[in-house]
Amino acid sequence: MKIQSVFLTLCLVLSPGVLLAGIEAKPFDDPGKERLYNQLVADLRCLVCQNQNLADSNAELAVDLRRQVAEMVTRGDTGQQVSDYMVERYGEFVLYRPPLSSRTAVLWLGPLLALLLALFIAWRITGNRQSTELGGVSEDDIARARDLLNK
Repeated sequence: MKIQSVFLTLCLVLSPGVLLAGIEAKPFDDPGKERLYNQLVADLRCLVCQNQNLADSNAELAVDLRRQVAEMVTRGDTGQQVSDYMVERYGEFVLYRPPLSSRTAVLWLGPLLALLLALFIAWRITGNRQSTELGGVSEDDIARARDLLNK
């Protein structure tokens, strides 16, 4: 019991330090620049993790990219200029929401096409089932079946 209480105390004492270790404080003189920075690091993809944005990633490249974004925002670059720089350097993959173009059409239209295909297949399967349920059954057969059920 004593070991558990020591362990719990250590967890409670050390956990705030662990939580604060991941927070990077970026000094901005303007709240607008801080908002722009936060928006950019949320909209840019970590190239190492690929499933996280720059704000959520702890990869070394993500740290470097956050530093680069902070420098550009502090310098006075607009969000479009920062995004253009990142796309020029790393390709459209760095954007979480790439613009609709011929190269990204599959990304934007693929889920819709998959849904339409699934609905069409489901419609064909249920349509075929309904048409074959009574297919080849004559009125006499139906009347005989009703007679048998009523007996």
